Amino acid sequence: ALGSSDNKKGGLRRSGDDAVQITIDYLKQETLGPLKGLGKFLAWGVSGSVALAIGVLLLLIGVLRLLQSETGSALRGDWSWVPYLGVTVLGLAVIGLAAWRITAGPATRKLPQLEAARQSDEAKVGTEEG
Repeated sequence: ALGSSDNKKGGLRRSGDDAVQITIDYLKQETLGPLKGLGKFLAWGVSGSVALAIGVLLLLIGVLRLLQSETGSALRGDWSWVPYLGVTVLGLAVIGLAAWRITAGPATRKLPQLEAARQSDEAKVGTEEG
């Protein structure tokens, strides 16, 4: 009789340990897995953003140098500020375009809307003929 009560206590302890282990495993699965995926997503996003920013900066500097060298003497002296203004406006336009696309959210696909409209038109034509 004494041994059976020890088995019950050991069984409860084992069940409690199993529950704790299952809870730990579940938390690892539900937190670490998604965090690893998020980290990979962020790494690609940040590296892509940095590459894009460097590319746009180099293009803007190229446009500035193009305006300074290919306009001859028209934009020299008192007019030497015009290429800088032009490139600044172009840079602000790029920033505005990026901000507009970011705030607009993901692009919606037009094909389902066009398909629904086409089916709607076919349904109207079918009912008018009958």
